[in-house]
Amino acid sequence: MRLTKLSLITVVLIGSSAFAIENTKVSGDVKVLYGTMDSDAGTYLGNETSLFDAEGAYGDLAVDLSLTTDLTKGVSAGAKATYVTTLGLEQNLVDNTWSNAHGITSNSGSSFGNPPTSGLQLDDTFFIGELWVAGTAFDTTIKVGRQALDTPLAFTETWGIDANTFEAVVLINQSIPDTTLVATYVGKSNGSADDLATLSLSGSTYVSGSLNNISGAQAGYVSQGGKFNTFGTDGVYVAGVVNNSFKPLTMQAWYYSLQQMATAYWLQADIKCSLVPGLLIGAQFTEIDADKLISGVDKDKAYSVMLGYEAKDVVAVKLAYSSVDDEGTIGVANVSTGNGAAASRNGSGAQTKLYTEMWWTSGSVSQIGADSYSLTAETTLAGIDLFAGYYMADIKVASGSTINANSDKEVTEIALTASKSFGPLDTSLALIFDNVQDNVAVTDTDTTHLQVYLTYNF
Repeated sequence: MRLTKLSLITVVLIGSSAFAIENTKVSGDVKVLYGTMDSDAGTYLGNETSLFDAEGAYGDLAVDLSLTTDLTKGVSAGAKATYVTTLGLEQNLVDNTWSNAHGITSNSGSSFGNPPTSGLQLDDTFFIGELWVAGTAFDTTIKVGRQALDTPLAFTETWGIDANTFEAVVLINQSIPDTTLVATYVGKSNGSADDLATLSLSGSTYVSGSLNNISGAQAGYVSQGGKFNTFGTDGVYVAGVVNNSFKPLTMQAWYYSLQQMATAYWLQADIKCSLVPGLLIGAQFTEIDADKLISGVDKDKAYSVMLGYEAKDVVAVKLAYSSVDDEGTIGVANVSTGNGAAASRNGSGAQTKLYTEMWWTSGSVSQIGADSYSLTAETTLAGIDLFAGYYMADIKVASGSTINANSDKEVTEIALTASKSFGPLDTSLALIFDNVQDNVAVTDTDTTHLQVYLTYNF
């Protein structure tokens, strides 16, 4: 008897026809991302590299397939599958990847990794990033399952070729006018912060399959294989309120309980000024108490302010400043993708919601002791969306701190992008200039990135 194996996404597609096929939507995209860098810091192989050298290039292709359907009145469901591959171009056109989700296996005939004779093979990966059911009644929505989240300290990142998501229960109520109440429990995440099982090397010997220590994924915020791991130690409770009663002002407050690890809160207010049309004003404050994780440590505190002006269909300019306390413990980045105080994988770490976040070198402005500035401008000319950003982070930890005690460096970035859509095809070109001046190691490193983003939507 011949047996046919069906993928999970196919089963969901077939099953949906039993409900309401007219309300079922299938969509997706194909992404091709390529980057190359000129760096005097050396790559993970320890060599300097020039633009278009394979050793300094990174690339991936990803296919996303999404399905949403209305099961019954007020009840919907969704699923999203992601496949990531280099098309076999590693150690040929590129030596590096965008995604950390790739697996690594032993293969004596392959030469991926460090050293290049290590006998390792880079594998493609496939994972189900979303699989949820949602119901709505009486101004209340509950959504259960794998899903994307957008909260200030735990959120889905999409700046690479894939997306980290969460296994969560989310309750949203809008019974109070101009107010949204949110209650969430997150049990698991496929973010890299909880991917502890695949972050180890024994000397120079390959152990378990993560790119984090074999090479350096440029956007390594998804766990190896997209595997969902326990979020924190016992999951995380999140409560939030967003209010817009006074129309120019949007206020939000969030509280996090990471049970055996930390508690945190985030406060934010944003104003679109009615007295001066186009004027933007924002303020943020956050505090993380990680005493449960490391007894006796100081709290992480940070604040940020933003002033901007937006002339509709002409230009938007923003100036921002942020400061992270120099006696903290883990910084204030995305807790689902950051790796503590270092929060760094190949120079980039988890993103932060602080106004000053850099376009490419994430993980800098959110570090302990970081005082940061940013100036950005965006406009559209001849149908092309243009963006320019200048960023600077001066990172200096307090004297005597036990966390990154010797950290004293300046990170500067200039980012220029041009984007245009041609029907279903989105295109973008980015040119990034980074400088890292380490006053402890006494190094001054310049890196230039040239990146191409292609996304075909269907």
